[in-house]
Amino acid sequence: MRLFLALVAWSILFVFSWPLAVAVLVLYPILWLICLPLRLIGITVAAVFALLRAILFLPARLLGVRPRR
Repeated sequence: MRLFLALVAWSILFVFSWPLAVAVLVLYPILWLICLPLRLIGITVAAVFALLRAILFLPARLLGVRPRR
């Protein structure tokens, strides 16, 4: 569904301004490649925080404390 909406949006952009639509097609992969390292950094930071949380809560888990829901 997301791909379909993107295709419809690009088609509307193509009707109104075809040079801009072609520029979007050319620049989107370049922008994706630039953003890829930032995504990897974000995934790494989230994993480090999850590891720290697991280490900090390990004594409580060993004592049998269950989180409330």
